[in-house]
Amino acid sequence: MAGRKKEIRTDIGWSDASSITLFGKDFVNEILGHLNLGDMGFLELTGRFPTAAESRMFNAMVVTLVEHGITPSALVARMTYLGAPESLQGAVAAGLNGLGTVFVGSIEGAARLLRDAMPEPDANADFAGLAHAAVASFQEQKRIVPGIGHPFHKPIDPRTPRLMALARETGFDGPYLKLMTAVAAEAEKASGKVLPVNATGAIGALCCEMGFDWKICRGLGVMARAVGLIGHILEESRRPMSEEVWHSVEAQATAHMKR
Repeated sequence: MAGRKKEIRTDIGWSDASSITLFGKDFVNEILGHLNLGDMGFLELTGRFPTAAESRMFNAMVVTLVEHGITPSALVARMTYLGAPESLQGAVAAGLNGLGTVFVGSIEGAARLLRDAMPEPDANADFAGLAHAAVASFQEQKRIVPGIGHPFHKPIDPRTPRLMALARETGFDGPYLKLMTAVAAEAEKASGKVLPVNATGAIGALCCEMGFDWKICRGLGVMARAVGLIGHILEESRRPMSEEVWHSVEAQATAHMKR
């Protein structure tokens, strides 16, 4: 017996021989030349054009995630390009695969933590109480609290105050940012370590303020970091470092066997 057919549907877009329609908008006349890349990303996630405040905040969020120097994802992209210079997209994909619970992908973890702790925004919530319960739950499970602390930005991630200032200026300084700040304070108290809200924690909170589903919050990092990785690959093609990194690591890792 044949199974019941399910409807195949998209609300994103369609095209014919002479036109392209995206989210009900004429791509050529209403989008092309009118939206910047960040605004286009916002349209893809929400199905609508951003307001001026949303545009400013969203663009700041994704710009924050484009570049952070010679990070593991940048190194992986460069090393992949060394082995397969014919596949720029493969090198970018290799770098993006490392955006997980430790680097960049922690946006998703922070957003999920905040949504689980406070499913709906509540300006009058007991932020300290919610933070205490959330941190205690992570400690019981022996999991790292996402969105706080940084390997070398101490005692503060310099990107966070700027993002929070922009949130105030654009009207997105709401309960999820307050809860994220309370989570960092509670985690510091519980661990005795310096654990400031980092950039991904701030962006995770801002995603909640803007109403994004936590499941796609890592996607902001993916779309942004792809731009940065292309820049690294361009530099690698002009001024290579990967082969030197490879031989240097190999020499250090095997030095004990050559004595």
